[in-house]
Amino acid sequence: MKTALIQQKYYGSKETTIQETVSKINEAAQHGAKLIVLQELHQNEYFCQSEDTQFFDYASDFNEDVLFWAEVAKKNHVVLVTSLFEKRTAGLYHNTAVVFEKDGSIAGKYRKMHIPDDPGFYEKFYFTPGDLGFEPIQTSVGKLGVLICWDQWYPEAARIMTLKGAEILIYPTAIGWFDTDSSEEKERQLESWVTIQRSHAIANAIPVISCNRVGFEADSSGIMAGTRFWGNSFICGAQGEMLTQADSKNESILYAEIVHKRTKEVRDIWPFLRDRRIENYNCLLKRYCDS
Repeated sequence: MKTALIQQKYYGSKETTIQETVSKINEAAQHGAKLIVLQELHQNEYFCQSEDTQFFDYASDFNEDVLFWAEVAKKNHVVLVTSLFEKRTAGLYHNTAVVFEKDGSIAGKYRKMHIPDDPGFYEKFYFTPGDLGFEPIQTSVGKLGVLICWDQWYPEAARIMTLKGAEILIYPTAIGWFDTDSSEEKERQLESWVTIQRSHAIANAIPVISCNRVGFEADSSGIMAGTRFWGNSFICGAQGEMLTQADSKNESILYAEIVHKRTKEVRDIWPFLRDRRIENYNCLLKRYCDS
């Protein structure tokens, strides 16, 4: 199955950014992609750099956005993974991935479960933790374990998706550096980010797609200096092998062939699921095992 992910920058407005995204989706579909993945909150700037109630208005268009991307998926005859700001009601919002079938129907959605609250990433102000659980989404190209950004640091999320039959793990994400960080610290952060996701592929013998944004975005409030999103989107195989990877500066459409039977081949020689000692894992249900 030919897969594509789209790494891009924010173009200063929702309208222009969407135009660029649609153009890249069209290109990827013309190159034979059957599954296309977009980055986290791809319609707008990464607004979580500060806490400002005006940004809740972005979620008011959620239903219209769903209809729009459904039509894009249908027109290009692809399975499309989007990342949208969902308003359920006033004061209740989610960071939500909506997956569309190639006929434009909604295959399923996932609400981000792990919500960060760090300088420049004030997501707890905007997003209610997901309540749909870790449920893979069945599509015509396979069963997709869709997670979002901060979820990528949690092996539990990847494992549960795998145990429920996911065939691919997908992470739309928005992460980057602060220019004030040292070059050594930047390298450590990037290497950690790549390594943790490749480890999910290895531990679960499952391909991983990680789609990050790129480019510098200033903090509209002026409180933070801004974030330089580090790109480096990638697709790796069931042993963590890199199939393709973008750089830290340029917009990219990355392509890779994902072969589902490769998971069985890897698990037959590395049967990690067989050898799990599930009767001894009760401690995982605790915050910390100090009693």
